[in-house]
Amino acid sequence: MKSTTSHLCLLAALRWIALCLALVCADAVAQPVATIETLEAAAKRGDVAALFTLAEKYKRGDEVTRDIPRSNLLYCKAAARGNVDALLELGLIHASGREMMANEGVGALLINMAAERGSERAKEILPYISRGVGSMVPACFSEETAIAAQTAAAAVPAVRKDIELMVQQWAPQYALDPNLVMALIAVESQFDAKAVSPKNAQGLMQLIPATAERFGVANAFNPLQNLKGGLAYLRWLMAYFKGEVALVLAAYNAGELAVERYRGIPPYAETRNYVKQITSVYKNTTHPYLAEIAAPSPVFARLSRADPPRAKD
Repeated sequence: MKSTTSHLCLLAALRWIALCLALVCADAVAQPVATIETLEAAAKRGDVAALFTLAEKYKRGDEVTRDIPRSNLLYCKAAARGNVDALLELGLIHASGREMMANEGVGALLINMAAERGSERAKEILPYISRGVGSMVPACFSEETAIAAQTAAAAVPAVRKDIELMVQQWAPQYALDPNLVMALIAVESQFDAKAVSPKNAQGLMQLIPATAERFGVANAFNPLQNLKGGLAYLRWLMAYFKGEVALVLAAYNAGELAVERYRGIPPYAETRNYVKQITSVYKNTTHPYLAEIAAPSPVFARLSRADPPRAKD
């Protein structure tokens, strides 16, 4: 009798296990697996995960014919839309010359960008490469960044309001006119806290890594950190050029050394257009400054006309 009961219990247990396995298998079958067609469609919509996954597949020949040039392009598209792993891979592609002419400068620039955005693997590589100074990001990167910016344009009004409130709070603490700061941000990044220029200027106020480090910005893509760093730099330039707005703007764009070298706005089309754009909105030609922040530029120490008023502490 005991043997019969044990046998029945065992059969019941086996039926239960079989039922559970059937349910699990049915659930697994029900889960959709992303096909190449699905990934391609998502990639066309600009889906970052799909772009990166396809790039990996074309690199390895996984479910598709191996196609390195296409893989490289997909990595570039994903990197431009913020995928840090793709950004690192793109740097390695350019540094090694995978199906393209090698360019160590571009590779170094991209790897540094990946490290600055938190890639631990990129950080491990940093000691063995240069900073990529003077290099430009690939054309595909710039094009995709522009497309992503257009896609996000609908959100700008709400974002701009938040940034405006932040500027209204912080600009006066740096003795700066919020109207000037808003005009500068509009031209620099169009209020995109994730903006990256071809020269690797980053964030709201487009700080290059050297300027970010100079003014204590740990994360240039953090809007408040970026704003404070940009305000600190603007305040310093105001003192250095004794409140001359055009010189300050030219220096913010091209660097103070370029302004001193040409004893005025440098003859760069980009810089001249930049100054023109901002001063068409911000009409004041001079701005109060804190003299104690920096000694004036020796080149411009003797301005011919009266100095702008000094800002009050």
